[in-house]
Amino acid sequence: MTRIAVSCTSSSPDLLPRYQSEVSSGADLCADIPPGERITIEPGRYQLIPTGLRLEIPVGYEAQVRPRSGLSLRHGITVLNTPGTIDSDYRGEIQVILINLGNEPFQVARGERIAQIVFTPVVQAEFHLRDSLQRSRRGEGGFGSTGT
Repeated sequence: MTRIAVSCTSSSPDLLPRYQSEVSSGADLCADIPPGERITIEPGRYQLIPTGLRLEIPVGYEAQVRPRSGLSLRHGITVLNTPGTIDSDYRGEIQVILINLGNEPFQVARGERIAQIVFTPVVQAEFHLRDSLQRSRRGEGGFGSTGT
């Protein structure tokens, strides 16, 4: 397993991301909401949830914000722009856009584990304009063209 050093600041040091097992690929992001307050997300609506976390991601890496499977299964809560990409040069607060695809209002409280953050290497492409592309077996077959 590879580890990278990621410097961070937080308005709530007790809510730093945590891995739930020794080999987890994603660390849980927590909602940084004032104690005693809640954010309600109505069915079919979305809401920006603060984490209070700011990162200094090493150049050559990105962070991806992904949904938590338990929230999705139990409540229909997921991350709207999944995966959300955090570039290495971004220094603002990490915030998560949650959407409620369930049937009941969902309340987010302080410390609620709302998403996961995963760090991955970045590969950039060099784009070369051509008059045509090499043929492939699939060709221009799009959605569903390789089977059901």
